[in-house]
Amino acid sequence: MVANRRNGTASEAHGLDDILAAAAPHPRTALPNVATTVTTVAALYFGREVFLPIAIALLLTFALAPFVSALKRVGIPRIAAVIASVLSAFAALALFSFVVATQVSELAQNIPVYQTNILAKIRSLKETGVGGGIIARLSSVVERVGQEIDRQDATLPAATADKPPREPVPVEIVARERPLEVLQNIVGPLISPLGSAGLIIVVVIFMLLEREDLRDRFIRLVGYGDLHRTTEALQDAAKRVGRYLLMQLVVNIVYAIPIAIGLWILGIPNALLWGMLALALRFVPYIGPAIGMLLPLFLALAVAPGWSLVLWTAALFVVMELVTGNVVEPWLYGSRTGLSPLAIIVAAIFWTWLWGPLGLVLSTPLTVCLVVLGRHVPQFEFLDVLFGNEPVLEPHARLYQRLLAGDPDEATDHAEEMLEEKYLVEFYDKVAIPALLLGERDRVRGVMGDLQRRQVAASALALVANLEDDAKEEAAEDESPEAGEPGDAADEDEAELPDGTGMSLLCAGGRGELDDAAAAMLAQVLEVQGATASKAGFADMEPASIRRLELETIDTVVVGFLNRDSVKHARFLVRRLKRAKAALRVGIVFWSEAGNGDKEAADKLAQDINADFVAHGMVDAVTGALSNEPPVALKLVAKRRMRRPRAAPRKVPAAAAS
Repeated sequence: MVANRRNGTASEAHGLDDILAAAAPHPRTALPNVATTVTTVAALYFGREVFLPIAIALLLTFALAPFVSALKRVGIPRIAAVIASVLSAFAALALFSFVVATQVSELAQNIPVYQTNILAKIRSLKETGVGGGIIARLSSVVERVGQEIDRQDATLPAATADKPPREPVPVEIVARERPLEVLQNIVGPLISPLGSAGLIIVVVIFMLLEREDLRDRFIRLVGYGDLHRTTEALQDAAKRVGRYLLMQLVVNIVYAIPIAIGLWILGIPNALLWGMLALALRFVPYIGPAIGMLLPLFLALAVAPGWSLVLWTAALFVVMELVTGNVVEPWLYGSRTGLSPLAIIVAAIFWTWLWGPLGLVLSTPLTVCLVVLGRHVPQFEFLDVLFGNEPVLEPHARLYQRLLAGDPDEATDHAEEMLEEKYLVEFYDKVAIPALLLGERDRVRGVMGDLQRRQVAASALALVANLEDDAKEEAAEDESPEAGEPGDAADEDEAELPDGTGMSLLCAGGRGELDDAAAAMLAQVLEVQGATASKAGFADMEPASIRRLELETIDTVVVGFLNRDSVKHARFLVRRLKRAKAALRVGIVFWSEAGNGDKEAADKLAQDINADFVAHGMVDAVTGALSNEPPVALKLVAKRRMRRPRAAPRKVPAAAAS
């Protein structure tokens, strides 16, 4: 029976081998002080006129860099490739803006046409009693708007029979403003956005032209002492942000084209406008698609007298969102941004408050840059902890936290996720036993009381009970003919566990409740291997209780200790158990996080304490317990007789002697 349960490839992102780290606790992540945080946020807020164009230019540089590299590979000079890429990108943005402005102007001219349908729907809702006073107020607002649009000038005197209507007096409007002032009023509002756009274009061009030089300067500034880490950080940031922007653009186009075609088929006016807005708004996380759906829904409410068009429009957006979110996005890039869902929402709120609507659009790529910075620069590790999607607690620490909280159900959920890929013995060896070792360490340090220790042990035993069904499924899989076929390349390097069919074993805790929980885990693994395993508590290992153990049918007793300073106690237990049954094999397990590959040291320790075997990990414990070797005979200890000190001769008085 092999220890590897399911043959996962080495490239699986969420495999146990990838998420398991060293058991040693990580150093505490240093957080920035309040003054540094406030100063940074204030600088970004008050300097947004400077930082916002630079941020946009930086992100566009990440997005356009792959295109520049592709043009250079086909033989186009660097300057020509940079200028062609930048001009093409901004020409596409300008064309997009022009089409949107044209469609908005056309929509504004047709708004009065939709007044009748909106008013009819509001009145129908009012007649059905839906909405109450809100519907009445909406109806009055729409009527007033219509009256204001169609109202003629009431100040003109009415014509009478005896008085013919007066001819309108021609009025000439004389402009009092100078032509230069008129031109200033027209061009003035356009100067700021055009200037910002031009500045961004220039910055993007220079960033693309001087990309290698900027990279070298950044390395010299922050990471000259560790070129490997700094280079890896820059490559990771460029790859993540560039790929995110490109793939998000592709996803949005795939989403927007069916939306525009569907709205055109349904008869929604300005379908091209709504498709383009859906494309742009989907860059805004979460709320963007909702905003892009509300405007066409309102227009569908206005252009048709019934409600069917509204329902069809809503169905179109819902279906496209489901298909895009569950099929297209996972297929193209999945969750490679490295951000948690909560981090995306918090980042959207923060950057919107900081830089307005543009900050909302830029929130995700900017936060990706910060997470990459925190992943590779120790001073900014808190950013990766706060916003990254990687587990911040190692599996054994996470399990221990759940056991401390008395929540075995959530611990079971995490265990079952790992058991989808790995064997039960690996989960216990790499996660559960190290979690119990953390508890033993806290007990030794005096930070865990008796009540809390019993709670952790009870939660661990509940976890073992919850995994009983998984253990039975695992045993059934191992018994199937397909399991363990020879010649499987994926299993060549895996440890082979012996078959325990027909063996009867007893697993016991050494000195406390936590030892009992570890013994229960070992017993469950032995049952998976086909053995009959029973459990005993540490209290059953007391001198007065060992004689009451039913050892007649037991082949091997395995006693486990989480405390490594229990060698003397283990020696006494071995002697007592072997005295209770001479043909009994007794094994001792000193649980260790990383195991112990020194076989000679383990054999020497076993000889010293007269045990049949000594193990330090789950695999070695199972292998030793299911061994067919004969039991080691109990060594006789020569008893030393205590001689009484020879009494000094008594002095006899001279008179008595005579």
